[in-house]
Amino acid sequence: MPGPDLLSSQGLRLDGRRPNELRRIRCKLGVFTQPDGSAYLEQGNTKVLAAVYGPHQAAKSKSLQDGVVVNCQYSMATFSTGERKNRPRGDRKSQEMSMHLRQALTAAIKTELYPRSQIDIYVEVLQADGGAYCACVNAATLALIDAGIPLRAYACACSASMAWRNGEPEPLVDVGHVEEAAGGVVLTVASLPSTGSIGLLEMSHRLHMDYFDVVMSRAMQGCRDIEVILDRAVREHLAEGWTKQDVITI
Repeated sequence: MPGPDLLSSQGLRLDGRRPNELRRIRCKLGVFTQPDGSAYLEQGNTKVLAAVYGPHQAAKSKSLQDGVVVNCQYSMATFSTGERKNRPRGDRKSQEMSMHLRQALTAAIKTELYPRSQIDIYVEVLQADGGAYCACVNAATLALIDAGIPLRAYACACSASMAWRNGEPEPLVDVGHVEEAAGGVVLTVASLPSTGSIGLLEMSHRLHMDYFDVVMSRAMQGCRDIEVILDRAVREHLAEGWTKQDVITI
């Protein structure tokens, strides 16, 4: 469990946020022209690029008769953390993150529309400051929308943790690097908020059942809040595209 030092006497976190407050999210769609879809997302100081290629014909050894093959590749830039070291793209952590990304995004994509096809999703972490997986899911969702791939709903991811204030438990949403490093439990949820379904649920440590519901509820509320932000970004991107098209037409 995190110690009480994660919350001040005024109930504020180390970065000045309230327990139920997300980090600032900035995002932009269509940042590249070569991929079919792309997006850039900042969640606090965590910065992520996502690119989508496809759908295209899958290799015979990989193709599925009843749906599309979703291929995800996760990687971190050498300069993404304070520790400068070479990060091979096929290391164990990257493979695990790629698998978790594929699980969450496959739940959102209407895979039955593209039999014997493949969608490639590439995610690169430019700067890591906690919640890298959540930022990757959110950025990949925007890239899929930019590529015009039909989704069942927005796939949004958010993390939550537990702190203590005056001896009472207080769940924290959108956990940053310092809070992750404190050694407490971090619950990561990737969900489709509009449908209420969960694509991925991961917990870093054991958590007593008495506190699980409140932490889970805080993470799900974070996913719903992120969905609103992503939806607004998509609508602004589409409105901007229509305006440019009107100008060209005139």
